[in-house]
Amino acid sequence: MPIIVVEVMPKAELLDPAGKAVAGALTRLGHSAFSNVRIGKRFELTLEGPVTEATLADAQKIAEEMLSNQVIEDVISVHVVTGASA
Repeated sequence: MPIIVVEVMPKAELLDPAGKAVAGALTRLGHSAFSNVRIGKRFELTLEGPVTEATLADAQKIAEEMLSNQVIEDVISVHVVTGASA
């Protein structure tokens, strides 16, 4: 079954407290090569039928209207993967 994956991230200009906490933890654990961490969301929408342009457009609309808060988040990608889990 095809799966549409939607990735959402906080807007670049906003603070990401959870990402900052993870970045601090990485440094404390000796992983100093990583200077920044941003934490986002991933959604998997499983389809019962084939992927069409209309289905992708619908997924994009759902991503913008339901899966993200457009005030503080950006929809980074809406793409198709195949298989049980992406």
